[in-house]
Amino acid sequence: MLKINEHYSGLKESYLFTEIGHRVARFTAEHPERSVIRMGIGDVTLPLCPAVTQAMAGAVAEMGQAATFHGYGPEQGYGFLREKICAYYADMGVTLSPEEVFVSDGAKSDLGNMLDLFAEDNRVLIPDPVYPAYVDTNRMAGRPVLYINATEENRFLPLPDGDTQGDIIYICSPNNPTGAVYDRAGLQKWVDFARERGAVIFFDAAYESFISDPTLPRSIYQIPGAADCAIEFCSLSKTAGFTGTRCGYTVVPAGLVRGGMSLNKMWLRRQTTKFNGVSYVVQRGAEAVFTPEGQTQVRANIDIYRRNAAIITEALTRLGIWHIGGVNSPYIWLKCPGGLSSWDYFDRLLTGAGIVGTPGAGFGNNGEGFFRLTAFSSTDNTRAAMKRLEDMDE
Repeated sequence: MLKINEHYSGLKESYLFTEIGHRVARFTAEHPERSVIRMGIGDVTLPLCPAVTQAMAGAVAEMGQAATFHGYGPEQGYGFLREKICAYYADMGVTLSPEEVFVSDGAKSDLGNMLDLFAEDNRVLIPDPVYPAYVDTNRMAGRPVLYINATEENRFLPLPDGDTQGDIIYICSPNNPTGAVYDRAGLQKWVDFARERGAVIFFDAAYESFISDPTLPRSIYQIPGAADCAIEFCSLSKTAGFTGTRCGYTVVPAGLVRGGMSLNKMWLRRQTTKFNGVSYVVQRGAEAVFTPEGQTQVRANIDIYRRNAAIITEALTRLGIWHIGGVNSPYIWLKCPGGLSSWDYFDRLLTGAGIVGTPGAGFGNNGEGFFRLTAFSSTDNTRAAMKRLEDMDE
C-alpha cells in the first residue's frame, strides 16, 4: 500500500504572510481612502541594473542563432560564472577553486536540497527567531530540531556553550529576520564548536552585500578553520535584484569530509542527478553582476536600501524604540512599544499609520513582542512611513 510522508502532517500552517494579507485586504476594503505602505516583505523594488539586462539581452540574441545556441549546460554552472564568483571571493581574501562553486536557482533551494547529503537522525540546531524554511525543510524529513535562544540579552546573536548540541548548525549573518550580524570572534566560536564535534555549519550569506563595516566578515571562509566545517549559501536576489530572475550559488569546500566521504563530490553527484542547471541567459546576467560595471551599479542600488534603513533606524531612535539591524543589514528588528504583542502592534501600525510590517511571532517563540521592518521600499515611501509613525506616536 502506498505510504505518504507523514512528517508533512506535523508542519504548522504557513499562515504568517497569508494572515498579513487577509488583515491588509480587510483594512483597505473598509478604508479605501487610506493608502498603505508595505514594509514587511523581503522582496526588492529596484530593477535589474543595466549591465545585467544588457548581458541577458546579448545572451538571448545568442540563443536565437544556431552558431551560438546553448542547450543543456553544466549542472554545476558555466565556468565563466564560477570563475567570476571565485574572483569575487578573492577580493574578500578567500581562495576558492571553480570546482567548489555550484550555481543554482537561489539559496532557498540549496538550503533545502543540501539536506539530501545527511542522514535523517542528525540533530539540527537552529536559532529562534528564524527564517521559517530552515525549520520546515527539516521537519519534512523528520529530522530532530533543537533551538538556541536568540534574545534581546544576547542581541540576537547566540553563541555555543557547554550545553549546546547539534550536528547541522544554521547560521544566517546578516540575519533574517533580526538584522543582527556576527563579528569575527562570534563566528570563530561557532567554527571551533563545529570542528570539535564534527558538525557542519549551513552558513546563509544571502545578505552579505549589505555589510559595509570592513571589520565584519562577509563570508564564513574569512574565519580560520571554516573550510573544514562549513557550507556557504549565497544569492543574487538581494545583492542584484534577482528575486524574479533566480540565481544563487553554494560553496562546498573540496576538503570538507564527513563519514569518510567528500561532501563536495556528494553534492556534485546530487546536482547532476536532480538538477538541470540555471539557464544560460540568467547565468550571463549573473556574470555581469561581478564585472566592474556591474558591481558599481548594484552597489548603487544597495546604497539606496542602506539609506532607507538609516531613515528607519533614525526615526526609531528619535521615538526611543529599541531596535537592532538596519546597519549592515536591510532588516530592522524592533521591540514593540508599550509591551504590545507582535500582532497587536501590527494592527496598531496598520490602522494608525497605514504601515505594514511583519510580526516577530511568525519567526518563532522568541520573536513574540518584536517586529520586523524592511528597507526594500522606495525612499519616498520609507520617509512617508516614518513620518506617519512619528505622527502616530505624538
